[in-house]
Amino acid sequence: MTVAGINGSMAHLSDSLFTTAIAIYSVGMVGFVAEYSFGKRGRIAATVPAAEPARELVGAGGPPVDVPAALPPASTSASASSDRGSVADRIGRWSFVLTVLGVLVHTASIAVRALAVDAVPWSNMYEFASVAGLVGVIAFVALLWKAPQIRHLGGFILLPVILIMFLAGTVLYSKAQPLVPALQSYWLAIHVTLVSIAEGALMTSAVLTVLFLLRQRYDRLSGRPGAKLGGLTALGARLPPAATLDKVAYRVVAFSFPLYTVAIICGAIWAEAAWGRYWGWDPKETWAFIVWVVYACYLHARATAGWKGRAAAWVNLLGFGAITFNFLIVNIVVAGLHSYAGLN
Repeated sequence: MTVAGINGSMAHLSDSLFTTAIAIYSVGMVGFVAEYSFGKRGRIAATVPAAEPARELVGAGGPPVDVPAALPPASTSASASSDRGSVADRIGRWSFVLTVLGVLVHTASIAVRALAVDAVPWSNMYEFASVAGLVGVIAFVALLWKAPQIRHLGGFILLPVILIMFLAGTVLYSKAQPLVPALQSYWLAIHVTLVSIAEGALMTSAVLTVLFLLRQRYDRLSGRPGAKLGGLTALGARLPPAATLDKVAYRVVAFSFPLYTVAIICGAIWAEAAWGRYWGWDPKETWAFIVWVVYACYLHARATAGWKGRAAAWVNLLGFGAITFNFLIVNIVVAGLHSYAGLN
């Protein structure tokens, strides 16, 4: 078999592993949704009534006599709820195992793609989206080591990852091919790697921030007599405390921002080597700077002014909105020196 044939076979294997990873993530997402809906932290825990307090009987002229509340038989709904919660917990653990398996398959897909193109496999939108999605899942798995109580939120994390991967595998798909001359530089491995890691982690932070806003809205409305909790707001009852979600989202940004900063610096150094100038206000460069400024404002406000809650959350989401615009609109619609989308 020729070299081209071997590379073609490896590219096909990479695509198959990519599709398999999507399938594994999808099954894991369903499991996390089941744990969220029926687990001890979900609907059942919120709806099972508390045990009835003990009652007192007072005899004629005698002291009160404590009578314990009657215990329901094993077949009652409370016992059934406990059993179902235990099953949901096991489903959650298996969903976590599936997610880790998906990460391994996804990583193998990227590695095989690298062998097929004989370069780092994130030179176009398809490859970049794949890497960013992988980093998003890894960020969630890493967070579980410090905050295992958010495991049942895995469905919210995997859903955007699956959507991004589906978009990458269809609309943004690009066949495996050698790098164009402008990208044949070791700076590609440094610059784009740091950007993909930072933006993949920031996606996880954005999802947690949306959940924080839902939980905060639920807390605010549930304290009002007669307030109606409909639609998305009702989901807040099954989420971790708002302070927990806010803190975790902030820590992810604090981790990602230095990486993004170094990525921009490395990109400027690469631009000077490739185009003879460090910064030219190319559309891609401009929006990368806008993203940096937004997240810098977010971290500065939290560190100096003590911003927390809704105001800081919206700044966080504004930053990720700028990332999304830079990835989709600037890459596809706007022409510039960074037009490496790889689309036909």
